[in-house]
Amino acid sequence: MNIRENVDEGLRSIQSNLLRTVLTALIIAIGITSLVGILTAIEGIQNSVNSSFADLGANTFTVENRYDEGARQGGRRGKQYPLINYHQATEFASRFRDEFKGTVSLSANIGGAVQVNYLSKKTNPNINVFGADDSFLGIKGYKIDKGRNLNKNDLENSVNAAILGQEVARNLFGNIDPVNKEVTFMGARYKVIGILAKKGSMGGGTDADRIVIIPLDNGRGLAANRSLTYNITASAPDIADGEFVIEEARGLMRRIRADQLGAEDSFTLERADAMAKEFESVTGYLRIGGFGIGIITLLGASIALMNIMLVSVTERTREIGIRKSLGATPKVIRFQFLIEAIVVCILGGIGGLFLGIIIGNVISNSISTDATFVVPWVWMAMGIAVCVAVGVLSGIYPAIKASRLDPIEALRYE
Repeated sequence: MNIRENVDEGLRSIQSNLLRTVLTALIIAIGITSLVGILTAIEGIQNSVNSSFADLGANTFTVENRYDEGARQGGRRGKQYPLINYHQATEFASRFRDEFKGTVSLSANIGGAVQVNYLSKKTNPNINVFGADDSFLGIKGYKIDKGRNLNKNDLENSVNAAILGQEVARNLFGNIDPVNKEVTFMGARYKVIGILAKKGSMGGGTDADRIVIIPLDNGRGLAANRSLTYNITASAPDIADGEFVIEEARGLMRRIRADQLGAEDSFTLERADAMAKEFESVTGYLRIGGFGIGIITLLGASIALMNIMLVSVTERTREIGIRKSLGATPKVIRFQFLIEAIVVCILGGIGGLFLGIIIGNVISNSISTDATFVVPWVWMAMGIAVCVAVGVLSGIYPAIKASRLDPIEALRYE
């Protein structure tokens, strides 16, 4: 009997015990679903993080205040650093543009729990109001959905102009076009000049859509006597010079802040993709953990498959005796049972792949609102390879047992 005939015989045997085959394949499918589902979800979340930072670029960085308030080490209060003030922020922006020809945006958080009103409608008191310049949207990866961005006239004359986040506009205006309408917040009336496109954020939240952007100097006036914290976001003109420009920017800010030689920075400087890289290292460990959990599940499935194959050998003892009496060698018998185990695993694995991809994408989309549909080809190929390996490991012992049966004793078996 050649290989093809042996494979056909194995498939006929599977077909004759269809219910048992389906139940066995389901065991394998559940194991593959857990493996591929976990890895697909991790892959989808990772892609979401990468896409969130893609618009910012690897050469974009942010200079912010450094905080160590309330930290106690050895019973002593942590050091408190002076805030980055308006003059330091504007001096850095001016010198950075002159020396490196890069893009710089200044912004300040004017209010973090603001309620915005339009006629009788109002938002929840959870809106962030930012004072910013005309470079803020581009360097932060925002896009205008309707209306326009802030312009030089808005900034130089500190006009009461506002750009609304997608959620703010939807809650206040619904299907009405908000552009040129007037909203009220923090005791002042502002004209809506633009609406941001939906951005979303990690964790299924919409913090990036719950914002209002106004001209920076206008925001300074709105804050009155409160001390604002100014954030500086800058981008080098050439990505190849990113590392060099970032270190030069660090030195420039140290000089502006008069940091002593050898002392630590009195500010924080972080690359825009630092969080994405940190998350990528975390997802590496998550992949290892997910793969381990999936393998453990498949181990249980392989034991169940081996048990079923042993039962199959016992049920087909007389059939094996007839085959041997007709000239089937132990090698042919072993191959037939191995083929049956592998085919059952592959059938279950294919079903598990589809279920795993669907479940994994559902999980990633529930965690991150801007996650895209992911088809993990690498994990799919690995899943099929694991199925074949499980089939071989589960079928090898029953196949050997079947091949070693004595044909005379097998023919007597009832």
